[in-house]
Amino acid sequence: MMTTERWLALPALKALGYSVNTDKDEEIEKARELLEEQKPHLLTYDDTTFGDRLVNGEAVMVEAWDGWCPTTDPKGNIGFANPKEGSDLWVDTMVILKSSKNKEAAHALINYILSPEVHSWAAVNINYKVPNKAAMEQVKIPKGSLLGIAPDKLLDGESIIDLGQASTKYTRLSADIQAK
Repeated sequence: MMTTERWLALPALKALGYSVNTDKDEEIEKARELLEEQKPHLLTYDDTTFGDRLVNGEAVMVEAWDGWCPTTDPKGNIGFANPKEGSDLWVDTMVILKSSKNKEAAHALINYILSPEVHSWAAVNINYKVPNKAAMEQVKIPKGSLLGIAPDKLLDGESIIDLGQASTKYTRLSADIQAK
């Protein structure tokens, strides 16, 4: 399971039918109870080597950020699944700041990255499905890969939002669960 505060709590919150953005103490406490109950069945909390652990067989299942984890392997033993209870909805963005001095070059760079040839390379090499139909049409999608999930299915996720001061509840939860 992952160590980063919001992602550590996410599976428990979703399993309980709660929002990943809850700031309700009683819901976070129920998630804590579920996390404590399942902890003896975990190999570890790990945000960096979960992919290696999966490939070498040390772990049989991992919670992972898709681009950080191999979702296929030469033997065909690794696949990607989204839990029926749900997951997070993520997005990577490119922006041009109002204060940028060379907006024309910035637009040219974004247009280059979004060209089907380059964006399809990014999808394959970063293992992120891209919102570019022409690029995705160029991708040979391995069986079981996240890249094969239908775009509308990806929208089933819930965006993680900034909870402001309530974020400390998740920091405390994560530290407590990992320390026990």
